Amino acid sequence: MKRSIALFTALLTAAALQAESIKLKDGTILSGSILSQTQYTLNLATSYGTVTLNQKEIEQILPDKHRILLKGGTQLVGVILDLDEFNLKLQTDSGVVNIDMPQIANIEVYDYDQGEKQQQQYVEQKIETAAQAAQKQQQIAQTGTVEAAGGLSFDSDIDKVFDAQNATVVGGRVVTQTPTQPVTPTAQAPKMLSDEEAFLKGVKSGTVTQQEFAAAAKTELASKKQPKKESPLKNEKNFNKYLAIQLGAMPLDLQLNVSKLPGFEGQTEPKDLSGTSVVVAGKFLWRVMDSNFWLGPTLSIANIDGVDFPDLDPNAADPSHYPNPTVKTSGQIFNIGVAANYYINPQHRFAFYLTGNAGYEMLSLNYRGEVESRSFKSNGISASAGAGVETRIDDLLLGLEVRQQFVTRNDELEDSATSNTVFSAQASWKF
Repeated sequence: MKRSIALFTALLTAAALQAESIKLKDGTILSGSILSQTQYTLNLATSYGTVTLNQKEIEQILPDKHRILLKGGTQLVGVILDLDEFNLKLQTDSGVVNIDMPQIANIEVYDYDQGEKQQQQYVEQKIETAAQAAQKQQQIAQTGTVEAAGGLSFDSDIDKVFDAQNATVVGGRVVTQTPTQPVTPTAQAPKMLSDEEAFLKGVKSGTVTQQEFAAAAKTELASKKQPKKESPLKNEKNFNKYLAIQLGAMPLDLQLNVSKLPGFEGQTEPKDLSGTSVVVAGKFLWRVMDSNFWLGPTLSIANIDGVDFPDLDPNAADPSHYPNPTVKTSGQIFNIGVAANYYINPQHRFAFYLTGNAGYEMLSLNYRGEVESRSFKSNGISASAGAGVETRIDDLLLGLEVRQQFVTRNDELEDSATSNTVFSAQASWKF
C-alpha cells in the first residue's frame, strides 16, 4: 500500500512537470515549456535554450502524453484522462485503458520518439541565426558600418569591429564579451507557480491526504480538457427558431356612437371611451433559409380600460325609477396573425430589427347599463409596422419594441381612431 501511495505521488509530480510538445510543418518535434506567445511568435524554453518560433512554422501543439511501463514489461503510451490512488485511465491510439496502480512500474513523459540530437541541432541552429542577426544590429549601432560579404568591415577601427563580433549565446540571447572578460550566464527570472502547480509539487506547507492529491489532479486534468465556450453571438447563424413573449401598453382611442340604435336617435355625439390598454403578446418565428428574415404566427390580447358615464338610454331618464343612471364599460381585443422580423445587425451586442405583422382583430365592448346591457363588436383586418432592439444575456434576449397598429373600426365604433401605438418590453430566445 505504501508503494502504491508513493507511485501515485510520483505520477502527480510527473503530470505537473510535463512539457509541451510542438510539431513543426517540416516534421520536427520540439519539447519544452511555453513561456509566452503572440499572434505571430511563440517562445519555447527547451533543455538546450530558449527559441522563438514563427507561428506560421507551427503545425500543431501536441497533447501531453506519457509512457506507462508495467511490471510485466508492457509499455503503454497515451494521454492520462483520470487517476487516483487505485486506478489510472489512459487514452491510447487503440482506445481507453484502465490500469491498476499496483501494476505500474514507472512513468515518464513521452517525447514522441524525437531524438535528442535532432532537437539539439534545431534549437542551436535557431539560436545561432538569432545571434547573427543581433550581432549585425549591434555592429551597425556601434560602428555605423555594414559588414561586407567577405566578412570585412569598411571601417578604420578594425579591432573594434572584431571585438563586436566576439559574442557568445547564453540562454537564447547574445552576450558580447572581450577576450579578457569571461562570460557570466545571466539567470532567467524564475517562473511563478500557480497554486495548483505548487500543490502538486509539494511546495505548500502542511500535510495533504491522498484524497486531496487526487482531487487536485482531477481538477488539473479537467482544466486542460475543458473546451473554450464560444460566444453565442458568433453562432447566431446556427439558430433557426425564435420565441418572444411581450408585455406592453397601447393608448386606445375609442369613440362609441349609438345614434343608429333604435331609441337612441337623440344621441348624436360619440362617447369618448379612450384609455390605456395592457397588451400581452407572443410570437414564434422560423428563420427563412439562411437569411436575417424570420417569419411565423403571433397572438396578442389587450384589455379595454373601463369607463363610467351617464346612461345614454332614453328610458333611463325617468328620475322616479333611475335617479342617477350610469354605465360601466369593459372589453377585450384579440389579434391573431403572421409576424415577421428582419435583423439589421444580428451579431452585434445590441441587435436592431424591423418588425411587422398582418392579422385579424376581434374587439368586444361590454356596455352595462342600469336599464339594459349591450355588447358592441368590431372585427376586421389589422396590420402593424415598427422596430425593436435586443441584447443577449447568456441564452436570454431582452429587448424593447415599438409598433404602430392599424385597424378600421365598424358599426358603433366606426368613429374610433384607426391607428394606435404599442410600446412593449420583451424576453425572447433563439434556439
